[in-house]
Amino acid sequence: MRFKRAAGVLLHPTSLPSRYGIGDFGAAAYRFIDFLIESRQSLWQTLPLGPTGYADSPYQCFSAFAGNPLLISPDRLVAEGYLPATAVTSVPSFPNFAVEYGPVITYKMDLLRQAFAHFQQQGTPEQHQALATFCEEHAYWLDDYALFMALKNEHMHHEGGVWSTWPQEIALREPKAMKRWGKKLANKVALHRFLQFLFFKQWLELKAYANIRGIQIIGDIPIFVAYDSADVWANPDLFFLDEAGKPTAIAGVPPDYFSETGQRWGNPLYRWGKMKANEYAWWEKRLDMSFVQADIVRIDHFRGFDAYWEIPANEPTAVVGRWVKGPGAHFFKTMQEKLGELPLIAEDLGVITPDVEALRDHFKFPGMKILQFGFGGEHNSDFLPHNFGRSCVVYTGTHDNETTVGWYHNASEGERDHARRYMAISGHDVAWDMIRLAYSSVANTAVIPMQDLLSLGNEARMNFPGKVGGYWRWRFRADALAEHLVYRLREITELYGRAPGQQQAGKIETIVTENV
Repeated sequence: MRFKRAAGVLLHPTSLPSRYGIGDFGAAAYRFIDFLIESRQSLWQTLPLGPTGYADSPYQCFSAFAGNPLLISPDRLVAEGYLPATAVTSVPSFPNFAVEYGPVITYKMDLLRQAFAHFQQQGTPEQHQALATFCEEHAYWLDDYALFMALKNEHMHHEGGVWSTWPQEIALREPKAMKRWGKKLANKVALHRFLQFLFFKQWLELKAYANIRGIQIIGDIPIFVAYDSADVWANPDLFFLDEAGKPTAIAGVPPDYFSETGQRWGNPLYRWGKMKANEYAWWEKRLDMSFVQADIVRIDHFRGFDAYWEIPANEPTAVVGRWVKGPGAHFFKTMQEKLGELPLIAEDLGVITPDVEALRDHFKFPGMKILQFGFGGEHNSDFLPHNFGRSCVVYTGTHDNETTVGWYHNASEGERDHARRYMAISGHDVAWDMIRLAYSSVANTAVIPMQDLLSLGNEARMNFPGKVGGYWRWRFRADALAEHLVYRLREITELYGRAPGQQQAGKIETIVTENV
């Protein structure tokens, strides 16, 4: 599909200000939407919103359907009667600029357990009915997820270990074991259902606030799911696993300019043949849920739908592997027939073949252009705006890159010289020079990381691909959304015709997604 000319900001909710150590769906999130409106933006792009697992990465979640309970706002729980006000009168001193996940998880999960106990004792009939309705509507994924998390957190038996290390009877979901464990952990299962109810309630209220005011949400889903997830545990026949539930083949990318050994991601690979036989039913549900949570969805590693790198699970690196054809056009054609028009953005970075480009263009999915990638080399990169087409989303950088200030500081003199001459700049305000370049381009959509709007260096970098620990932590302070920032962003947005109401006639109108 073709998107209207528009602009927005990339910011994960964990990066919002909050006194609880991590950004959430509270007042600061509503203030951020107000900031977008005041500065004439149309889009808020997030990272995946799922419950984070390994190394706190939102790209390695315990579920492709569930939401992250850490994003639930305690203040909103108090305001709506799900938590007594006394529970938040004394809050630990958390850092303002980074998420300390260990202490935050301990504190917030204790608060959420208090909310559940309070709800059990004093919840109103209307609240209980709302929870019951939610559980009924989402049972197709919620029941497995809630039991999975209860099992994972069962200290005496599993110590939070990967599901394949659980006793075989429950790891392989034997019916008697499922019934017995479900009964034994009934209250903990109920807790996780309750937390998902709260997550979706708060997120969809926030999303509605944005949508009504003309802000669309761009969500994000990885093509593959984490091995240690309710999805793989509950659907082992859809993945390449052995009889013990261990992966036989895993995902990654082969060696390239950036890595001599490639990237061994470890995600189990799909049995696409089996998925095709039932018309990709699991994917239909996954995409349907994605369009509940967001208006537009970016698919990470889009090229894997054309062909993916298959690595034997016993290989320590990604050097040994082979390219295997993915489901291709048949998959997207089937999804269109079932779900209608697909407002997707194709993450088409890396080594992209003509076949991948043809798949992307056949379905009119916009690809991605990263300005940082355009400088140096032969000076004729596809990431330079004079080589853009309109059907793309331009970014200064993404969550995986350095900030623009950090990139410029670490770039070679040849790259810096190219950037200065290309943009006719001195380099003293490089983040905003790059923002101007993005907004002035012909790309239909421009999205800027919040770090670049604030001209921050690599101390604000969100992630470093291939490195584990210490990432996904950056946060900004509430006073960052100052009036001068609103004015500067609004001016550049209006100047280059990206503000609401400035679009050319005939473009796609705003997509409105109904709440669950």
